[in-house]
Amino acid sequence: MTRPVPEYTAADLDYLNSIELPRMDNDDAVELGLIAVQVIQEWDLSLAVDIVLAGDLVFRAKLKSTGAGNDPWLAGKAATVNRFGEPSLLVKLRHLEAGTPFTERDDVDHDTFKAHGGSIPLRVDGQVVGTITMSGEPDAIDHEAAAEALSRFVSRVNPAS
Repeated sequence: MTRPVPEYTAADLDYLNSIELPRMDNDDAVELGLIAVQVIQEWDLSLAVDIVLAGDLVFRAKLKSTGAGNDPWLAGKAATVNRFGEPSLLVKLRHLEAGTPFTERDDVDHDTFKAHGGSIPLRVDGQVVGTITMSGEPDAIDHEAAAEALSRFVSRVNPAS
């Protein structure tokens, strides 16, 4: 069964900018990555997932038909999060809602920055310390799976949230 592609507005995704983690070290990154793999398998998706902390790739998994072709997308979505400080899909939607698609910007290198869904910042003490990024399905599904993995992780490390 094919997963329906969700539709989002920028307002739908603003909450992701307020998610705070109590910490994020390599062990946490691996735990988040394993949760992401669980989501990918449960939802029967073909996705690659990266967890990067301070520019260091801590976790990578490529499931089903993903491969080297996903690497530029993983890197580009994460670069967008690091430059703009918010989820890559939110960057895309803010531009679309403003009437100027991100792809039409001439002040960014579009080989480096990819404003497509799938990458979400990991914040500790208000600072972006890393990213969870997925690639391989339509970008709204990439985003949905990354957001679900982060939500499950947050419920483990912040049970009161």
